[in-house]
Amino acid sequence: MALRQQQTLKMQQKLSPLQIQQIKLLELTALEMQDRVMQELEDNPALELSTELPNEPENALDEELQSSETELAKDDLSDDLASGDDLGDYLTEDDVPDYAFNYPSSSEPHTEIPYSEAESFNEYLLHQLQLKKLSERTTKIAEYLVGNLEDDGYLRRDLNDVSNDLLFQYGMEVSPDELKAVLAIVQSLDPAGVGAMDLQQCLLLQLERKEATPDRQIANAVLENQFEAFSKKQYDKITRGLGISDVELKRAVKEIVSLNPKPGSAWESATETKMAQITPDFTVETINGKLFLSMSEQTIPELHISRDFAEMLNQYAKNDDAAAFVKQKTDAARWFIDAVRQRQNTLRNTMEAIMTIQEAFFLTGEDSALKPMILKDVAEIVACDISTVSRVVNSKYVQTNWGVYLLKYFFSEGLTNEQGEEVSTREIKAILKKCIDSENKSKPLSDEALMLLLTKKGYEVARRTVAKYREGLGIPVARLRKEI
Repeated sequence: MALRQQQTLKMQQKLSPLQIQQIKLLELTALEMQDRVMQELEDNPALELSTELPNEPENALDEELQSSETELAKDDLSDDLASGDDLGDYLTEDDVPDYAFNYPSSSEPHTEIPYSEAESFNEYLLHQLQLKKLSERTTKIAEYLVGNLEDDGYLRRDLNDVSNDLLFQYGMEVSPDELKAVLAIVQSLDPAGVGAMDLQQCLLLQLERKEATPDRQIANAVLENQFEAFSKKQYDKITRGLGISDVELKRAVKEIVSLNPKPGSAWESATETKMAQITPDFTVETINGKLFLSMSEQTIPELHISRDFAEMLNQYAKNDDAAAFVKQKTDAARWFIDAVRQRQNTLRNTMEAIMTIQEAFFLTGEDSALKPMILKDVAEIVACDISTVSRVVNSKYVQTNWGVYLLKYFFSEGLTNEQGEEVSTREIKAILKKCIDSENKSKPLSDEALMLLLTKKGYEVARRTVAKYREGLGIPVARLRKEI
């Protein structure tokens, strides 16, 4: 087959650097955006905070920059640019040495700010091991086992794999029996249940630490001999298998449910609490029946192009490399400022569209006031693409008079009730949850029964839809909701 050249004509859509930057900034939350701005200030010397802006308007600075660029165009650099070079031919940040961005100041003394950090779960366990009189070999194996524990306190690795790792990393040949003996030492640490390899062992380890009572003895028998039936709430099978009454089983189950299925949850919840602190991106206030929107713009400092840096265009006009670097950083600063402004405008327009559609909810705070709304509805009001709206609502929060909500909370599909009115599926889920909360726990309602209840309330939904909504609410099937 002969090789040949052939010209083809095709269209390709490519995003400009400014568009790519706008897309990336749009997905950031208020705090992430603040970090991004501070990072840009460190990386780009052409950017400055607008804390001490001159009284001249910003357009005057733009005109000055344009005039400087016009004078620069008369020099040799303009010949190079005219020959076909564009902004992509400028020096990249990788070509600039690190010292170019460092401006040490001897007048400001270096001070270290002390901070405190709570003891981690791993450190807590290692500290207990140090208090035990163990040999150096046993201590090393125990420390390795502790290092393999997951955040909830479980050891979910196969002991043969752990043995192979010890041989490969430390040259220690450890048999599975020796590992089990050392693991028993780890399982004797606090909190009770740590080092368990599954839920059944975790609960049994905790029962062993408690004082033996008739109820706990039955609970131990349930976990050892009827754990599968217990996990599936097959209480009739348990009473027949152990020969106990329903009253005895109820007391034993009470002992079991009082145990902690995640021994490391105390440390895990502390970390989650730190991570769960939310800074709303929007604030919607209701004053005299009217809605007022404000944004977390105070966390994002105002930016402008450094006048001193812009004047370097004239100073280094005869130095092609220096002038190209200055122009690249100046253009990058201008693009970043434009991208930040565009982001703020898009966020505001999108939130105003959500407020327009969900005005009744923001005024009353009632879930029943939520209207069916999808991304397309907001995109049509804002006159932008659906993907843009999706990026705006991603991980963004709004503070209202009724609490703090994730923006995705206001989006839901709609169903038509028997009156012909379109209602939000969130309203149906709220009614479904009330029905399940008020059911007889000894005889929980099936999905079929829940469907009939919703039908009586005027919501025509299929049984499969009920199951879908129930699973979305994190509610198990009727069999697993059964109580003695």
